[in-house]
Amino acid sequence: MELALAPETLARWQFGITTVYHFLFVPLTLSLASLTAGLQTAWVRTGKEKYLRATKFWGKLFLINIAMGVVTGIVQEFQFGMNWSDYSRFVGDVFGAPLAFEALIAFFFESTFIGLWIFGWDKLPPKLHLATIWAVAVGSVLSAYFILAANSWMQHPVGYRVDEETGRAELTDIVRVLTQNTAVAQFAHTITAAFLVGGAFLVGISAYHLLRRRHVAVMRTSLRLGLVTMVVAGALTAFSGDRLGKIMYEQQPMKMAAAEALWETEAPAPFSLFAVGDVDAGHNVVSVEVPGLLSFLAHDNFSDPVPGINDTNEELREAYGPGDYRPNIPLAYWSFRWMIGFGMASVAVGAAGLWLTRRRFLLAETLRTGEDEVPRLALTRHLPLGPALTRWYWRIATLTMLFPLVASSWGWIFTETGRQPWVVYGVLETADAVSPGVSTSEVITSLVVFTALYGLLAVIEVRLIVRYAKAGPPELTEADRHPPTRIGGPPSLPGPRQDAGSEDRPMAFSY
Repeated sequence: MELALAPETLARWQFGITTVYHFLFVPLTLSLASLTAGLQTAWVRTGKEKYLRATKFWGKLFLINIAMGVVTGIVQEFQFGMNWSDYSRFVGDVFGAPLAFEALIAFFFESTFIGLWIFGWDKLPPKLHLATIWAVAVGSVLSAYFILAANSWMQHPVGYRVDEETGRAELTDIVRVLTQNTAVAQFAHTITAAFLVGGAFLVGISAYHLLRRRHVAVMRTSLRLGLVTMVVAGALTAFSGDRLGKIMYEQQPMKMAAAEALWETEAPAPFSLFAVGDVDAGHNVVSVEVPGLLSFLAHDNFSDPVPGINDTNEELREAYGPGDYRPNIPLAYWSFRWMIGFGMASVAVGAAGLWLTRRRFLLAETLRTGEDEVPRLALTRHLPLGPALTRWYWRIATLTMLFPLVASSWGWIFTETGRQPWVVYGVLETADAVSPGVSTSEVITSLVVFTALYGLLAVIEVRLIVRYAKAGPPELTEADRHPPTRIGGPPSLPGPRQDAGSEDRPMAFSY
C-alpha cells in the first residue's frame, strides 16, 4: 500500500495518463494534415467538387483534433516542473534544447500557417492557400521530430557530459542528439504509424456513410485514399518497427528480453506467441513459441543468441550497482503484443478493402459502378460479396478506425515502461527524478483533477468528432466554388469567374 501511494508511483500514473491521452490526438494530427493537403491538391489540380467537399470535411475534423491536442499538450510541459523537478534540474540543458526547437520553429510555423489556412479561403489565391496547409503538414512533422529526438535521448543519451560540480547534464553536441539512429528510427516508426491511424480514420468514417449510402462520391474517394494509406503505412510501420527493434536490442537488451518474456539467454532465441510467467521465480509456466524468430528480429539470422532477463539483470547490477533492473515484465510483454496485434489487424482490414474495392478493369462489367455509386465488393472478377457480408465488412471497417489508435497507445506504453527503472537509460533512475518537495496528498489531488478534466475533455472531443463525422461533408455554395475576394486577381480554378460585386459576400469558409 505504501508503494502504491508513494509520490513516485503516483507521479508516474499522472504522467502516464496525461501522456497517453495526449498521444491519442498526435498521430491523427500528423496524418490528417497531409491527407487533407493531398485532397486540396487534387481539387486545385482538377476543380472537381468532390475533392473540395472532402477537403472541408476532413479539414474540419482535423481542426477539432488539433485544438484538443494543443490543450492537452500544454499540460505535458508543466508536469516536468510539478512532479519531476529533479529530472528537469538534471537534464534541462539537454532535454530543453530539442523542445525549444519544437516550440520556436515547428509549433509557431505550424500555428501561423493553420491560421492562414482557416481564414484564407476567400482571401488567398488557390495555390497560395494550398501552400498554407502543406506548411501546416510540414510543421507538424518537424514538431514530431524534435519531440521524438528529446524522447530518444532518454532512451539512448548521447552528446552530453555531466558537470561534476553542479551534478547536471550539459549539452555538448546538439547535432548528435538530433541525428542519432534512435531518433531517426523512432521518428520513422512513429510517422508511419500515424499515417496508419489517419488512413483508418478515413476508412472508418467513409465506411459508415457508404453503409448508409450517403455522400457517396466524397466517401468513395476518401475510402480509397484511406485504404491505400493504411496498406502502405502498415508495411512501412512494420519495416521501421523491425529497424527500431534491432536498435532497441543493441541499446536496451532488457527491454527486448522483457518484450518476449525471455528469462534465460537462448541461441537460437524463440519468439513468444503466448506466455504465462512466474516473475518471482524468473521463468515461464506456459509458453507457445516460434523457434529462432527472435534471433532473426535481433540479428537478421535464425541462430545467434539473445540475452535473457536474468542474465541481463546481472550484467546491469555489475555495471550500475545493486538493484532490480527489470521493468514490469507482464506489462512489457502484453503491451508489445497488443501493439503488434491491433496494428496487424488494421492492415489486414485495409488490404482486404483494397482488394474488395479494386479498380474497374479487374471486375466484370456487371459489378462496375460509377463515382456516385457505392462500390460493389467483389471477391473475384465475377463473384460479389452478398448483401450480408458486404454490410459486415462496412461495419468491421468502421470499428477498425480505433485499432491503430489502440496499437499506438500500447506502443508508447511499452516504449516508456520497458525502459524502467531508468528515466534516462543508464544515467538517471526514475526514483531519483521526482520532485522531492511534493507530498503524496498533493500528487493525489493533481492526479484526480487532471484525470477528471481529461475525462471531461474526452467527452467533448468524442461528441464533436461523432457529431461532425455523422453529419458528413457540407453541400457547396456558390461562394465555396468561387470565393468572393482573392488577393492577386480573379480565380485560377476551372469554372466561371465570380460576378461583379461578389466582393461583398461573407466569408465562404468558416469553422
